[in-house]
Amino acid sequence: MASHGSFSSLNSYIKALSETPQRLNKRMWSVSSASEELSLVKVRSGSLMAKRLRWFDLVGLGLGGMVGAGVFVTTGSAMKLYAGPGIVVSYAIAGLCALLSALCYTEFAVDMPVAGGAFSYLRITFGEFAAYMTGTNLVMEYVFSNAAVARSLTSYLGSAFGIVATEKWRIKIDSFPENYNSLDFVAVAIILALTFCICYSTKESSILNMAITGVHIVFIVFIIILGFCKGESENFTHTQNPSKEGGFFPYGATGVFNGAAIIYFSYIGYDAVSTMAEEVKDPAKDIPIGVSGSVVLVTVLYTLMAAAMAKLVPYDAIDLDSPFSSAFKRVVGWGWVSNVIGGGASLGILTSLMVAMLGQARYMCVIGRSAVVPTCFAKVHPRTSTPVNASIFLGLCTAAIAMFTDLSVLVNLISIGTLFVFYMVANAVLYRRYNAHEKGSVVPTLSFLAALSILSLLFALLWHQSPPLSNPIAVICRLLALTACPVTIVALLILFHNLVPQAPRPVLWAVPLMPYIPAVSVFLNIFLLASLDGASYLRFGVFSGVALMFYVLYSVHASYDHAEVRAREAGAVELMDVERESSNQGDSKV
Repeated sequence: MASHGSFSSLNSYIKALSETPQRLNKRMWSVSSASEELSLVKVRSGSLMAKRLRWFDLVGLGLGGMVGAGVFVTTGSAMKLYAGPGIVVSYAIAGLCALLSALCYTEFAVDMPVAGGAFSYLRITFGEFAAYMTGTNLVMEYVFSNAAVARSLTSYLGSAFGIVATEKWRIKIDSFPENYNSLDFVAVAIILALTFCICYSTKESSILNMAITGVHIVFIVFIIILGFCKGESENFTHTQNPSKEGGFFPYGATGVFNGAAIIYFSYIGYDAVSTMAEEVKDPAKDIPIGVSGSVVLVTVLYTLMAAAMAKLVPYDAIDLDSPFSSAFKRVVGWGWVSNVIGGGASLGILTSLMVAMLGQARYMCVIGRSAVVPTCFAKVHPRTSTPVNASIFLGLCTAAIAMFTDLSVLVNLISIGTLFVFYMVANAVLYRRYNAHEKGSVVPTLSFLAALSILSLLFALLWHQSPPLSNPIAVICRLLALTACPVTIVALLILFHNLVPQAPRPVLWAVPLMPYIPAVSVFLNIFLLASLDGASYLRFGVFSGVALMFYVLYSVHASYDHAEVRAREAGAVELMDVERESSNQGDSKV
């Protein structure tokens, strides 16, 4: 569409840029409808995606997407640098937060089973710009996290083959900058192979995922049993280095929440499951079981695995690259287990990569349908019924980043996008359930959402600011403020629930205990966002700035052209209907 409008010539583009303020005002807040997303928008992909998935496929995809990526990649760094043995509690907190977000996702996915996930949900509530910024950040998050997971896979494959020095599998170029000078061709080969697989067929990819995940779960249970049997309870509270702080919570409560924020991207797999909604046979039955069920199972497995590792090795002696396989090398006579775990972890990381790459391609496909990125990414191949263009493009981007970028750099770049998206979806559920666009004012709902976010952020900032104990007045004021924030939030919730009428509940599935569950999800996501370091926010700000520039220079104009074409087509259809009615009336008179 864009080739016949703003981008047809240089003069047309310059003219479009001169109209940018008016176009921004018209398109930024434009809201789609569920019926449009389910019909007109899907048609822009050409061929439709095949509906072949059931709830057990979704549970398998959820397990495959989550178990592997986070627990094998970030557990080591989160435990050693942030939470200590308290990482067990970190996983439980992150799991609760993910489950609440999963319930919000489920309501949207059942009511509007499209491949766009959070992008489509936000487009029908807060408009095009909010959906665009959220969707692009989430796609970026997928690409970076997949690159990190692929490089970690190289380390675990090395453990499986008894290779202690992972650098033997990589090529180091000293002339390149530090942290970008270790080329990982194994990670690139794996990403390209998985890209080919997900381009071929979703159902076959699901079957492969189920088979690998089944074997992987056996390894997970093996790790948990051996960890509890061979580990020592004193490792929960003792350190290898006497100078290090001991105890189950060596970094305090703040460290536990910081750890939860770092490992939170481990749960991004269930978000990928929601992007499969367009390919599910019975969304009302299959999606709630598939999404929520997989989150609960994964949370149980994560906490048990974290406890097993904490029992095996003191937190200050953990290996950051491959914590589980290295932990068993400390057990006398059980060094061979390290090789077995390396193989099992490799299978888990492989399935998580596959599911995440399925999800990122479907996000890009639906973003392409809205025309805010080139519409070629929206195309679904007629033979494979998969978004081939989006899969190939993002696969190549992921491979390029995995080739050069060190794992330590990538880990610091992920989680913030995931938390931001889950925060936005929780807000969207509240807004949608308490505001039907055609009736009533949006002011009460938006005011409540703003107050909830501000109070949650204030609580999080106060929590992370610890005044010196020598200043008792500051300590008392902080405690009073920490108490006042949640009390005020609860009071606001009760008032909002009783004074603002709800829109009609979705017929097929609805989040229970409205508005409390989405509100708690908003609070927890903000709290974990505040736990991230400055580098994460710098990355988020830089990428959001680049995305904003792309929106102003391209997306808003392509979207405007698309809307103009749709308006002309709708006008032509209406004119044809009028002419047909006039012709019928003339015939009846004759």
